[in-house]
Formats: sequence, C-alpha cells, structure tokens
Amino acid sequence: MTKRKGILDVQIDVKNLIGEMSISRNPTQKAKDKKPLLSNDSKLITNALEVITRQMKVSGNRSRTINDYILHVEHFQNVTGVKCVSDITADTIYQWLDSMNVSNQTKLTRLKCLKAFLSRCFDNGWIELKFWKTINIKVDQKVKEGATEHEVNVLLSLLDFGNFIHLRDAVAVLVMFKTGIRINTLVQLEEQHIDLKNNVMNLDGSIMKNHQQIKLPFDDFLKKLLKVLIKQNAVIRREYGKENTLIFITKYGDVISNSPTHNNIQKRLNKYSKVYGLKNINPHALRRGFARTLLDKGANVAVISKALGHSDISVTTKYLYLDVDEVANNLRSFLNI
Repeated sequence: MTKRKGILDVQIDVKNLIGEMSISRNPTQKAKDKKPLLSNDSKLITNALEVITRQMKVSGNRSRTINDYILHVEHFQNVTGVKCVSDITADTIYQWLDSMNVSNQTKLTRLKCLKAFLSRCFDNGWIELKFWKTINIKVDQKVKEGATEHEVNVLLSLLDFGNFIHLRDAVAVLVMFKTGIRINTLVQLEEQHIDLKNNVMNLDGSIMKNHQQIKLPFDDFLKKLLKVLIKQNAVIRREYGKENTLIFITKYGDVISNSPTHNNIQKRLNKYSKVYGLKNINPHALRRGFARTLLDKGANVAVISKALGHSDISVTTKYLYLDVDEVANNLRSFLNI
C-alpha cells in the first residue's frame, strides 16, 4: 500500500508541550494432605512434566516459561539418567550442574528453573521434602543501574514530537519511567485501560505478568501526550484500515510484537541509547528508575514491590541497589548520629 504523504506527521500541535517536558522530582496445604495427580507407580519425570505443563498452560503462564521448564528438566534427565521424580536428589542435581561447561550465572538460571519444577512436584504431593532449597550457586551480582531523570529528559529533547514514531517512542519511555510497567504490558495497553479524567491506568490481570489487577497514576504532562498519541493513532488506523484500540501501534497501525527481537519500541530504544550515548534507556532501566524515584520520595519497599508487580519482595530489593556509603548515611539519619 502506498503511504500517503504526511501520514506520519502529527496533526496536532505539540510544540507548546515541549516546555512542559521536565519530569517532576518531586499458606499452602501440606504436600502429604494433597491427593496426588499421578499414581505411586507412575511418577516418571516425563509424566510429571506433562502434568505440570498442562497446569501452567491453564494458569496462563507464558509459552517461553513453559518451554524453559521442558528444556532444562529434559536436559537434567538426559545427563543424570534419573527416570522418577522420587529419585531426584541433591547429588543428582550437583551431577547435572557439574556437567555444564557454562558460566555460573547460566547455571544459576537453569537451576532456578529446575527448582521451580521441583516446587510444583512438591505442591502436587509427589515429593515430601524440599531438599533442593539449600542448593545454590554463588554469582557476583552486577549492579544494574536505573534510568535517571536527566537521561530521560535528554532523550525527549532530542526526539521530534511532530513525527509519529518519535512521539510514540517518547510516550512509551515516559509511561515506563513514570509507571514502571513492563514493555510486554506496554504493548498490550488499550484505550480502555487509560482513564484520562482521573489520570490513572486501570490494568487488568490479563496484561500483567503476575495476573493481578493494579491501578497506576500518572501526571498531567503524560496525560497531554497520551491524548495527542491517541488522536494520531486514529489517523494512522483510518489510513490503513486497522481496527484495534491499542495505545502503541506500528506506523501502519498494526500490533507491536511482544518478542524482544521483533519489538519495534525496544529496538528503537536500543538505537537511541547507542546513537545518543544514553546507556540506561531500555525497558528494564526505566523500571528501575521508576522504583528508585519512588524510594527517594519516601515510598516503602512493599508499596514499590506492589507497583512493580513483583510476587517476591526480594526481587524488588535488587532493583533498589544501595551502595555502602548510602546505607551508612541513611542509618546515621535514622539513629540521629
């Protein structure tokens, strides 16, 4: 289809918005009590994996997560020769880990997947003790920085808000930085999720990784940009005959892929990061920046964890890395010394 000249030119004057660009600183049942889903003589790992896979699909787990389970559990079985769930021991797990010629970080990732499989076996009543809890691999944690207000402002100052793609990308950056949502949630946002009257996103569980509903507020500047983007989206969709109500679409009005390698927005953020020398302009860094901003403004970790949609508060603490001097200074202020 031939693109009409000027279709990507934003039809609404957004020049007056540029001056507003600055961002404000301001109890589970015991396993023995559960009815096993497999008979005592058929607790083969292959059967267990089949049952757990079905459970995960019903629960709405992503295909990628399910495939990781299958891949690593089958690899464990091939390496160790263990056939039954009840024959899995700490020794067989260590045997499996020792067989890998990969980094400790990769081993840890695979171990976590096997542990998750074993935890589901325990929940189904096929294993009596969580013997794998003490098995771990030491990995030097690299500190992942969050995006800063300065970096976000620099990027916004370099983008042309009169161009649809730049406008879309700018709004995407601000949404992630100011609400902390994941990019997979971002590309599923629809107009029904945005309450422009009350400046809040009403996110239902269907687009959230943890499947839990949450409400996330946003400021007036982001509200104005969202209004402009929604109107421009309508222009794009009319031109190409598309009928979705998504907030973030391609220049042809189509759905943006969830895949990191095919996600238009993620690829463009990577490009901006390289071209403009902004190392923390990426989806994870923007979420971390959101978390750090909340912490600096006095929010407690429990609230931050809820806002980020984390199921485990320990994950949140990794987002809020504090160096030793910062910890000492904070302790002094609390202890009045």
